[in-house]
Amino acid sequence: MKIDRLIGILSVLLQKEKTTAPELAERFEVSKRTINRDIEDLCRAGIPIRTAQGTGGGISIMDGYRMDRIILTSKDMQMILAGLRSLDSVSGSSYYGQLMEKIQAGSSEFITGRDSILIDLSSWYRDSLAPKIEMIQDAIADRSLIKFRYYAPSGESERTVEPYYLVFRWSSWYLWAWCLKSKDFRLFKLNRMDGVQITERNFECRDATMPDLSNEKIFPGGIKVKALFEADQKWRLVEEFGTSCFTENEDGRLLFTADYTDMENLITWILTFGDKAEVIEPEEVREKVRTTIEAMIKNYRRNKRHEISLD
Repeated sequence: MKIDRLIGILSVLLQKEKTTAPELAERFEVSKRTINRDIEDLCRAGIPIRTAQGTGGGISIMDGYRMDRIILTSKDMQMILAGLRSLDSVSGSSYYGQLMEKIQAGSSEFITGRDSILIDLSSWYRDSLAPKIEMIQDAIADRSLIKFRYYAPSGESERTVEPYYLVFRWSSWYLWAWCLKSKDFRLFKLNRMDGVQITERNFECRDATMPDLSNEKIFPGGIKVKALFEADQKWRLVEEFGTSCFTENEDGRLLFTADYTDMENLITWILTFGDKAEVIEPEEVREKVRTTIEAMIKNYRRNKRHEISLD
């Protein structure tokens, strides 16, 4: 713990012009006396640290001093490699693999222990995602417009956009871009993009703020849902909404409550539970589920008659 704290203090001093012992003590959750001893240890190690008392005083590194090597702990290196491996899982090239080899070759004596975090971002769509991600990365770097066909609940459309950020959220990949058709920033799901092409047209960067990826922003709610689920579906409710989304009734069934943003998605989700779920409120959703089930029954009966006529 001490060596990590010493490296942390040195990192702070390299990044800030000046700090104080109380600030460092609060940051590293130790006493001021411990910080003073740490500063003495750093000085004995050859780091030119100077301290000044009184108003305007503090702790700083002498002007002109620079570290030749990046200050990283073994844990830091493990986290960097974990991040690179996660990106490599969706890479269409050998870039990240080669970068990991460089880091490991230069730090083999520094990296200790086994990997503790393994991240695979590729999902089931690696073969189709990797080329899109690589192409969009190139377009972002070159400031080139891209065009594609987009499939949305409202229909299909041709889009030309200024790409700014690739985003991984909610188990899927998205592109944050300025859409020339909508004249606004939009979040496009990569799995709904087809025929992605880099155009020969370049664009000047806008003041592109980071997308607001909070659940409240992307999924604003609006439909207050109440539904009853069989007890054996608890695992799925916990997985998708957490343990606070339901209460247990005396008969063992689960009373689910949540805000939903899209009627069609809600109905589709409820139907995936089969006879294990029943919508209680709102009545509009309950009625829509009922009419959907009736239409499905008609389809199956019609298909059955069609099979008989074929025989």
